[in-house]
Amino acid sequence: QNLKCSLPVGLGLSETKITSHGFDGVKEGVVEAGQFPSSSASPKSSVISPSSAAASRLAGQGCGLIIPTWSIAQQKSGPVVLADEVKNPAMEKLELVRKWSLNTYKCTRQIISEKLGRGSRTVDLELEAQIDTLKDNKKKYENILRLAQTLSTQLFQMIHTQRQLGDAFADLSLKSLELHEEFGYNADTQKLLAKNGETLLGAINFFISSVNTLVNKTIEDTLLTVKQYESAR
Repeated sequence: QNLKCSLPVGLGLSETKITSHGFDGVKEGVVEAGQFPSSSASPKSSVISPSSAAASRLAGQGCGLIIPTWSIAQQKSGPVVLADEVKNPAMEKLELVRKWSLNTYKCTRQIISEKLGRGSRTVDLELEAQIDTLKDNKKKYENILRLAQTLSTQLFQMIHTQRQLGDAFADLSLKSLELHEEFGYNADTQKLLAKNGETLLGAINFFISSVNTLVNKTIEDTLLTVKQYESAR
């Protein structure tokens, strides 16, 4: 019925033959009127060319002809690009909340498992070994610092005692003429020991100051960073 509607008025279907051109041709499909060679012989099967212009003209005549979309798509060159679906902001926020909830659940479960002693700690093994070494070194340096401070206190008391002993020998050397040389020699020895002790005491105090800075500032700041790392982990 669609074909009859597209033919010129006054031509019957038996009097009409339809020819077509190739897909790559410029001409559109042509309808020719004429008589078949033999009325008794059955007509050959007709082929309709998929022309977009002819299809558009037939559609404009109101005949209800359905135009195949593949015939129009073949006329256009270039790849077919599908438009991206419009993203819904509410769905994006819902997806972010879902990811955050999942991550928070995993972290909370890991923390509870670690505190209960049921799970292994998620740590860097190499970094943890270095942290343990640092803590052990801090204990050793603290012990050295404590001993050095004790030595400094005792040396200071010994120097003070030697100085007092030197003054006592010097006084005796002046009052005891028969032992003047012996007391004078002992007085000079004690004063020399006190003087050298003061030099040693200064070196020990400098050592104590350096170790104190290392233990109570440098290592302490590093351990504070370690605590922050633990909290972040």
